[in-house]
Amino acid sequence: MRMGTIFPTLVLAFCAASLNAQEPSTTGPYRVLKTSRVGGEGGYDYVYADVSGRRLYIPRGGQRAQPATDSTPAKAEVPGRITVFDLETLAPLGEIANSGGQGVAVDPKSGHGFSSSPAVTMFDTKTLTIIKQIPVAPARPDGILFDPFNRRVYIFSHPTRNATVIDATDGTVLGTIDLGGVPEEAVSDGHGTMYVVMQDSLGSVTVVDTKAMRATGHYSLGDRGRCNGLALDAKRHVLFAACAQSGNPPADPPQPMMVVLSATTGALLDSLPLAGRSDGAVFNPATDEAFSTGANGTLTVVKEQSPTHFALEEDLKTMDGARTITLDTKTNRIFTISLERNPPPAGAVPGTRAAFGTPVPGSFTILMIGR
Repeated sequence: MRMGTIFPTLVLAFCAASLNAQEPSTTGPYRVLKTSRVGGEGGYDYVYADVSGRRLYIPRGGQRAQPATDSTPAKAEVPGRITVFDLETLAPLGEIANSGGQGVAVDPKSGHGFSSSPAVTMFDTKTLTIIKQIPVAPARPDGILFDPFNRRVYIFSHPTRNATVIDATDGTVLGTIDLGGVPEEAVSDGHGTMYVVMQDSLGSVTVVDTKAMRATGHYSLGDRGRCNGLALDAKRHVLFAACAQSGNPPADPPQPMMVVLSATTGALLDSLPLAGRSDGAVFNPATDEAFSTGANGTLTVVKEQSPTHFALEEDLKTMDGARTITLDTKTNRIFTISLERNPPPAGAVPGTRAAFGTPVPGSFTILMIGR
C-alpha cells in the first residue's frame, strides 16, 4: 500500500475459475446493509474495527493547499488525522489531529491505540488524545497489527523489509524483525506465531516466532505474487493469501487469486479466483468464510467447507476503489471504504494516476456489509 494519498489500483476483469472451483453466486447471502457518505478530504488506506471499544478507525492522509486555476477551484490545506466512528451506527465520534498514517491497531486492555505513521502515533482511545509520537525511522510504516499474545504492536515497512516491534503498554520500541521480503498484511494465531504475507512478484508468507522476535520459516505461494491480503483460520490452521497476479510469466491481464495454504506446513491446499485485485482479507471463524475486497468494487467470499475443501460462495458488488477491509466479529459485519471520482481526462493513459480521475469532494464513504 502506498503512503500519502492513495489511488485505487487498475480495475481488473474477473478471471476464469480454476478447475476445482465452481462459479460463485452473484446473489448470495451478503449485501450492503448501509452506506454512509461521511466526507472529509485526503488519502486513505486501511480501516480498523475495534470490536471491544465498538469504534471504527480510519486514518486519513493530509491534503496540500492548492490555488485555483481556470478549470479547478482552490483547495484548502487539510492535515492528516485519524477519524473515528461508532461501529454500530457509523456516526462520527471525533478525530485525532496531526496523526494520520496508513492504519490503526488498538490494545483493548490498556486502551492504547497506535497508527502506522512516519512517527508512530500512540493515543488514548477513550479521550482520543495523543500520548506520544514514537520515532521508527528508517522504517516507512505501512501495515500494522496488535497481537494479544504478548500485547505488542507490529509496524511493517516496505523499504526496510522488516517489522518494528512496540510494547503496547508504554510505547517502548523493542526491536525489529527481518522478514525477508516486502511485508503487507499480517495475522496472529494468538499463541506466539505471526504470519506476514510478502508483496514481492513471487509471493510468500513469512512465519514469525513473536517471543523470540525472529522469522522461523518462509512459505512459497508458487507462481502467485503481488499479495496484499492475509487471513487466518486459527482453529484449523489455514491461511488465505489474496494475490494480485498468477502464472509464470504472469497472465495479461493479471489474474487475482486467493491462495489457500496450511499454516502448519505451508502446503498449498487450493487456489481460487478473486473478482478483483485485493488489498485486504479477513476470516470469520463464526461462519468459516474468508473475505477479500477488490479495488474494482467487489467482495469475494470463500467458504471453508473443511480444512481441505474450499468453494467460491459469492461475488458482491460494493463500490469502486473499496479495496481494504475489516471485520466486526461481534456482529459478523464487514466494513470497507472508498470515495467517488470524476471521469478521467481525455487521453489519460490507463493505469496512471490521471486515469482514475480526481476525487469528488465530500464523497468519502463507509460501507457496512452483512447478511
